[in-house]
Amino acid sequence: MQDQNKNRFSLPVVAVITGIILAAGGGAAWWAKSSLERDASKTQPHPSPIVEDQTPSAPKPITQEKVVQICWLNPQGNKIELVSKTMTFEKSVKSEQVLETAFKTLLSSPPEDSQYTTAIPQGTKLLGLTVDKKGIDLNLSKEFVAGGGSAAMSSRLAQIIYTATSSNPDVPVWINVEGKPLKTLGQEGLIINQPMTRQDFKNNFTL
Repeated sequence: MQDQNKNRFSLPVVAVITGIILAAGGGAAWWAKSSLERDASKTQPHPSPIVEDQTPSAPKPITQEKVVQICWLNPQGNKIELVSKTMTFEKSVKSEQVLETAFKTLLSSPPEDSQYTTAIPQGTKLLGLTVDKKGIDLNLSKEFVAGGGSAAMSSRLAQIIYTATSSNPDVPVWINVEGKPLKTLGQEGLIINQPMTRQDFKNNFTL
């Protein structure tokens, strides 16, 4: 009887051992579950982050230019129409150079194949041109006032005024002939007020 009692475990001891086994089993199960989740996270694809290109794009080149219009005459039956042809220059070109080129083209007469004409006498030259805060100052050769009636004088005056003010319609223009202010024009003595603007021409002259 005493030997049988020696081989038996008491109930409290059995309970403790059982608890240890269950705890160990639970820990193993938790460890196994965590390992599986880690392995699964490694095998599942992750989307790549979207990275926006922060490099600023190169600005588009801006074309800067100066425009001047050369005014010719277009006969329309008994009337004369003032027409213009555009010349374009780089913005870096000075205003004086732009107008000088425009007037040299105007005074050289229209191209032979052009349908337009001019009232400015052949041989008229640009002797000087200045542009400043007060306006545009022109100096023309004596040929500018040669011959023609009132209609021709009005037309040539319009060509000069409108070409000079094509970049700024409100700018005043002084016209000199051989260095002297132009006071009258033509045999009929058209009175020229100095300076003259486009509006002055509209108020006092007709084509």
